[in-house]
Amino acid sequence: MRSPRRLLLLAAASMAVLVTASPALAQAPAQPNEPWAQSASDIPADANVRFGQLSNGMRYAILRNATPPGQASLRLRIDAGSLMENENQLGLAHFMEHMAFNGTTNIPENDLLRILERLGLAFGADTNASTGFDQTIYMLELPRTNDETVDTSLRIMREQVSEALMAPDAVDAERGVIAGEERLRNTPGLRSIKAQLALLAPGQRISQRLPIGDLEIIRTAPRERFVEFYEAYYRPSRATMVAVGDFDVDEMEAKIRAAFESWEPKGTAGPEPDLGTVAPRDPETRILVEPGIQSSIQLNWIKAPDTDPDTVAERRDNLLRNLGVAVLNRRLGEIARADNPPFISAGGGQSTLAESLDIASVSAQFNPGEWKRALEAIEQEQRRLVQFGVSEAELQREITDARAGLENAVAAAATRRTPALANSIVGAVNDERVFTSPQTNLDLFNAAVEGLTAAQVNQAIKPVFEGGGPLALVVTPVEIEGGEAAVTAALEASRQVPVTAPAAQAQLDWPYASFGAPGAVQDRREIPELGATVVTFANGVRLTVKPTDFRDEQILVSVRTGIGELGLPTDRSDPQALAPLVFTQGGLGKLTADELSRVLNGRIYSAGFGVDSDTYSLSGATRPQDFALEMQVLTAYLTDPGLRPAPFQQIKAFFPQIIAQQMATPGGAFQLQASGLLASGDKRQSFPSAEDVAGWTIEDLRAGVTSGLSSGPIDVVVVGDVTVEDAIAAVAPTLGPLAPRGPDARPAPGATELRFPAGVAEPVQLTHTGPAEQALGYIAWPTTDAVGDRTESRQVAILAEVLKLRVLEEIREKQALAYSPGVGSSASDVFEGYGSISITAQTATDALPAFYAAVDSIVAGLRDAPVEEDELNRARLPVIESLRRSQASNEYWLAQLADVAARPEDVEQTLTHISDLEAITPADIQRLARQYLRADTAWRATVTSSRPAAETPAAAPAA
Repeated sequence: MRSPRRLLLLAAASMAVLVTASPALAQAPAQPNEPWAQSASDIPADANVRFGQLSNGMRYAILRNATPPGQASLRLRIDAGSLMENENQLGLAHFMEHMAFNGTTNIPENDLLRILERLGLAFGADTNASTGFDQTIYMLELPRTNDETVDTSLRIMREQVSEALMAPDAVDAERGVIAGEERLRNTPGLRSIKAQLALLAPGQRISQRLPIGDLEIIRTAPRERFVEFYEAYYRPSRATMVAVGDFDVDEMEAKIRAAFESWEPKGTAGPEPDLGTVAPRDPETRILVEPGIQSSIQLNWIKAPDTDPDTVAERRDNLLRNLGVAVLNRRLGEIARADNPPFISAGGGQSTLAESLDIASVSAQFNPGEWKRALEAIEQEQRRLVQFGVSEAELQREITDARAGLENAVAAAATRRTPALANSIVGAVNDERVFTSPQTNLDLFNAAVEGLTAAQVNQAIKPVFEGGGPLALVVTPVEIEGGEAAVTAALEASRQVPVTAPAAQAQLDWPYASFGAPGAVQDRREIPELGATVVTFANGVRLTVKPTDFRDEQILVSVRTGIGELGLPTDRSDPQALAPLVFTQGGLGKLTADELSRVLNGRIYSAGFGVDSDTYSLSGATRPQDFALEMQVLTAYLTDPGLRPAPFQQIKAFFPQIIAQQMATPGGAFQLQASGLLASGDKRQSFPSAEDVAGWTIEDLRAGVTSGLSSGPIDVVVVGDVTVEDAIAAVAPTLGPLAPRGPDARPAPGATELRFPAGVAEPVQLTHTGPAEQALGYIAWPTTDAVGDRTESRQVAILAEVLKLRVLEEIREKQALAYSPGVGSSASDVFEGYGSISITAQTATDALPAFYAAVDSIVAGLRDAPVEEDELNRARLPVIESLRRSQASNEYWLAQLADVAARPEDVEQTLTHISDLEAITPADIQRLARQYLRADTAWRATVTSSRPAAETPAAAPAA
């Protein structure tokens, strides 16, 4: 069960997500049999990547990368997606992706995933696929690069793209799974994307080809139609294999050749789709009224797509435009953080949608009823940029920030993460872009900005917002009085308002460089088992340092103090629930958030804040040269937080929309309503109500956070590209000079306990406001904690993994009751006795009884007989391999070392994690199932729509 504060953060994250071109839309298809992009470019490709092509036309890109060590990422891209579908095939590109996992010539149905699980790959996390407008990608994350794992993985991928059986019974069985996915994805957000495409690309193929397709075709398409699409587009000339990892490049190349060189196409090659043309457009307005959606407005200008090849000149042109847009976005961000802003968030951008059209847009999210202010603000800021351009100071600021990021990428190039590299290469293939090294990127940037003037950028930015339009789209949960005519009139009126040049901003200095005389080290002890050192300063500050070589130029820091939620009341919601959303947005006492950004322009640092179960936490990421500054920033936030009213008032005004958005889907409604129920009504775990939030004040929040941060020991953890001496040198003059602090505050009455709810005979009835056919079923059992010895909680986690295998097989594959049923386990490391195993499924309303019956049968099977050793290993090995992969990351060690300074016994718990998992037996799984998966302790809930079927939006046709 997610913490309500994490849920609140997730819901409020939409404040920063604009309804501009979705990344899923912004893809440019490559043509089959084309050479690599670098063959037609003056940009050099990354010399470390081996690019090649087999005799059958299949391409490959291979890169050795040892971060993390001993692992690899494979991506097999097929240059075909939903744009290639005929009218009677809508949805079959995506359906075909599913069928590639459902039996091939040499791998029986259901065996494919089992083979991978035995190698330590988990379905979803390590074994996945995706279908877009113009590509389908099959993905494997290999936990090791020995011959067995690599050869087996390549064999499976070859079988998927050339030997899929598509047996009629397997197709029929999968229809329900696809229908479940369509039901799951039929959300206000998807309907908003459909409205966007209908406005921007009427008559073009992209507006009629969302990958989920047409349900009627999904339910009825015969096998022959699948075969037709498969043979037309799953061809070696349309395939690109990307392999990145810790292996010998020659050996990997030989393995790819051995696996794929014999692949010959079948049938007739499919044609390239006619994407249509961008028609001339006059200004136009559309309104989508969608309950539960975030209120937003976007102004778009469209034109024919830019299909020029990737060259130095093209990149320079793009850079100049992007620098201008970056200035616009910074200005809009500053407006959003001012008092009484006209919108919640706003931004501009430019993109190409699947080689169909180019879009420039400026958009904003706003509170219901405030559309006119938002429209006027973004329209006039966009026009201000075009009319007056950017200043030299603004331009240099963006250049400095961009250069700092590029320089950091060069310094960290040797330890880039393998999965990210594999995805980047695939992205370059799809965009027909040269995959370049970080050094090349920096060199191109420096050459482009050398001598660059604001006048040149201003000239480049003018054409960005030209083209057909503006095309205004307003997405709102409530009707707009006057409808489209009112929006059009407001837009025209705004366009007549004169704009003036922006005012220059004053130069500022960094006022937090000194906190007093550096603190003295009082004690230093080694933890050799973990490669860590604990340093205690004279004022009681404890510093734990672990130098690593996982990532060059990366240092992660956490600063923890106080008792967090233990200090909050259990019987009422507290304003500190909003603290993570407003703390850093409020800046520092002497600098607003925007002033802070200007002062530290070009530096690599960050600051995050959380109120955790038993602590307040500040966190950041930096590089060695900015490590001292990072500690100054975190110390300033600890000792002098701004906590200004503007961000607080903004989130208060936005909060009713958060609730409405959560309530619009079964999953969101469950998280919102069940958060407190699963803690027996404890208000610390409950999502606050709109009435709660409306009554809170910034003074209440400020008092609570300030008090919480003022007492208790300070624990600092530093992990990454750092030495112990450097860590001491950065902490001594920042946290070291602070006055000694007293003990932790006392917990609030009853705050040291959390209780799981008692079992229920009938499910608790909850509701959502979305379509009537959407529902959710949930069942959970109380288990154990991870406060001291974590052995049993780890065993319970593997029980959950076994349960997950059976749930996927029965509920997804056999009965097709849900597309993505979830099984999870949690164990509190703060509250004794508080833990659970849960099963969740978003399903059809009339399928809820079958869901519960299936769960009861699955659970009874685990209680009645021990699992087979093979099934246990298929559940356990992916967890172990994922853990091993995590252990090669700074993020893992930052979490593991959080409490070792105060609790030395945690060292042993860290060291025994893998051995605990390896020691679990089938008898353990049966014993735990009997102990915990009991009918009398099970807590169940259903979430069904509060709206009659006639009032809910029908599942929209494929767009």
